[in-house]
Amino acid sequence: MKTIYNVKALCVVALLGTTATMSAQEDTSKKQNLDREMTLEREYDPTVQDASKVNTLPVIKEPEVKKMPIDYANFTVAADPAKEISLLPSGNIMTDIQYNKRRGYFNFGGGTYLNLNGDLGYHILSTDKDQLNIWFSHRSTNGKVKYLQVDEKVKAKLNDNMGGLNFKHNFDKLALKMGVKYGYSGFNYYGLPIESLTPITSSNPTLPAADMETNQVAQTIKANVGIESKADAPVGYLLDLSYTNFSYKYGYSKEHDAPSEGTFNLDFGLSSGFGGNQRVGLNGNLQYFNYSMPTELKSPETKNPLTYFDNFAAATLNPYYKIEGDNWHVKLGVNAMFFSGEQKKFMASPNISADVEVADKTVLYLNADGKLQSNSMYDVNRINRYANPLERLTPSRNWLDGILGIKSGVAPGFWFDVFGGYKIVSNNYFFVPTLAYGDKDYFGSACGMMNEIDTKQLLVGANLKYSYQQLFEISLKGVYNNWTAEYSDKYSETNLAGKDATAWGMPEMEITAGVTVRPINNLSASLDYYLATGREARLGEKNVKMDNINELNLTGAYNFNDTFGLYLKLNNVLFQKYELYYGYPLQKFSAMIGVNINF
Repeated sequence: MKTIYNVKALCVVALLGTTATMSAQEDTSKKQNLDREMTLEREYDPTVQDASKVNTLPVIKEPEVKKMPIDYANFTVAADPAKEISLLPSGNIMTDIQYNKRRGYFNFGGGTYLNLNGDLGYHILSTDKDQLNIWFSHRSTNGKVKYLQVDEKVKAKLNDNMGGLNFKHNFDKLALKMGVKYGYSGFNYYGLPIESLTPITSSNPTLPAADMETNQVAQTIKANVGIESKADAPVGYLLDLSYTNFSYKYGYSKEHDAPSEGTFNLDFGLSSGFGGNQRVGLNGNLQYFNYSMPTELKSPETKNPLTYFDNFAAATLNPYYKIEGDNWHVKLGVNAMFFSGEQKKFMASPNISADVEVADKTVLYLNADGKLQSNSMYDVNRINRYANPLERLTPSRNWLDGILGIKSGVAPGFWFDVFGGYKIVSNNYFFVPTLAYGDKDYFGSACGMMNEIDTKQLLVGANLKYSYQQLFEISLKGVYNNWTAEYSDKYSETNLAGKDATAWGMPEMEITAGVTVRPINNLSASLDYYLATGREARLGEKNVKMDNINELNLTGAYNFNDTFGLYLKLNNVLFQKYELYYGYPLQKFSAMIGVNINF
């Protein structure tokens, strides 16, 4: 693809805009704060963060709102935020109880489709020197959903569990961090299996006999240890070592084994300030992926490059220089990246950011970055649990991820961010329906993946927020995406290389809106709306239009006191039918009631 030669000629643009997301509750006082450990479900980003982040804009103040616990949709999958299609907003199911005075929390809710949500955590130690906490989260469902393509229902089962232990000790000049985590996820491949290119309609509702009953099991074991200098240290440093083991219980079917993946990850960083307003540094990341293959997949007779996972390493070095003035910041750097294995490649991308206050509380900013995407088994599962467990993906190369924008908080209670961006990726991948499988006992409805698609994404958008004291808050965000995609050189043998492809499943337009009202201190009500349009799925050699995601949710919460609260959550109150992935329908209207307790 000609992408490599276009990078230098492109206008670099970058987004550092913030969005109004409901996050785990935290208090500004670290001394007595009870962090919501369930946020570890959003994995640690290995990018090294130094002490002084140049793109932080202290002059811009968003409306001050009470933070609420993070919430996860009852039956969707984790999503890749970089693709601008996120978890379907499902409102905030927990109450607005602050955790700064209590060591423990317990949340439990139940509803239709046998949806169950639960969280439990406790701070064993919580001092200036030592923090030790333990946590556990549960999400499950076991109800029937209806296909959009045929008049047929199927049971969709999910049993997600995750727990861990975290420890931190603050020495005089550095902090020691350690943690362990275990995750267990059981689910069935309930999506509509398609055995031929013949369209399946309501008049021809024959379903191929794939295994949609057996529960696949994905397990994650993770441990990490690291040290980090204090934020105000003249010489900053970071060293973090982690190991992640990820495995599936089954491969093609319950009669076949699957590979397991072990990942060693090393993050390091070193920086030094000089001249009062300048800093130079070097950040780095090294990963090694080791695979244990079942005998049936690694024998010479059956070894298939599409299913054989070879060991490989990925490395990134980021030297940079920073300087800041009274109302501006600039960072100049480069990312030098390399991965080994059969697809051995080297690449370089910019690592640049800048911002300047152009008016009172108004900042013009840009950012240009790039990265390697390993596309490991673990990474793919985090995005889509229903992905084929035996499909090997080539690592992706993000040559440029840039955004330019202006943000302002000049009016009391009002904040806006207007931005535009451009992204270039080689060897990208998208989820597509599986069209064939070997036997009725196979997981014939697991999502396939179209790999090695070179993409360019142009996006423009705006984010608006307004709040009036603590009585109400309004937010509105819109993003328009223009995708261009073409088949990479891998497809030269089929004469597809260089020809147009599609960014399957990606939305052309996204709108996210929310309104929260607090008529009295202990009562809050929220409406959350999400719209995603212009999505297409690949069905054989043709594209089919997917239904728009059009979801409206209502959440009400009442706190009796600082210990006990109740919430009621109504999802998809418009009774819309849609899929996040083709053939995998989501729940229609659902309701949940729950309790939140601090202790």
